Amino acid sequence: MNSAALLVDGFGRIEEAVNQAVEGLSEEQLAARLDPDANTIAWLVWHLTRVQDDHLADAFDSAQVWTADGWRDRFGLPFPAEATGYGFHSDQVAAVRAPADLLLGYFDAVHTRTRRHIASVTDEDLDRVVDTRWTPHVTLGVRLVSVIADCHQHAGQAAFVRGVLERTHR
Repeated sequence: MNSAALLVDGFGRIEEAVNQAVEGLSEEQLAARLDPDANTIAWLVWHLTRVQDDHLADAFDSAQVWTADGWRDRFGLPFPAEATGYGFHSDQVAAVRAPADLLLGYFDAVHTRTRRHIASVTDEDLDRVVDTRWTPHVTLGVRLVSVIADCHQHAGQAAFVRGVLERTHR
């Protein structure tokens, strides 16, 4: 297996987890909170998608799907275009409401762009510095692994919330 195939597999598993967490849920279920300050499935999926979109656009010097393809307008959220959900407080989390088809549509668009970016990544590409704001500087390989880990963590949280909702609403 080469680097590109490994990355395609890692990001593909995020796609599976996101679809399993979201498909078939109503907008109300996607916005449900397990306690007054808990993250919702809608926020978790929007956030992980925004982070993936933001970080890969930066790493590959491309436009974000969020703004370039009109997803920001479709969602109509009350946040600046550059917001990814990082550091959001409870009221901002609650403001992320969207139906499943919108969440999955945006995720699918970002996932498609991600696959295009990573399809030809080589071992040498992984050593390219993509962020000099950190010490040590962040390489493409480190950034991609970081995004995969972050997205899996949030997709797992969304799956957990879905499981709790399904058990409590039988």
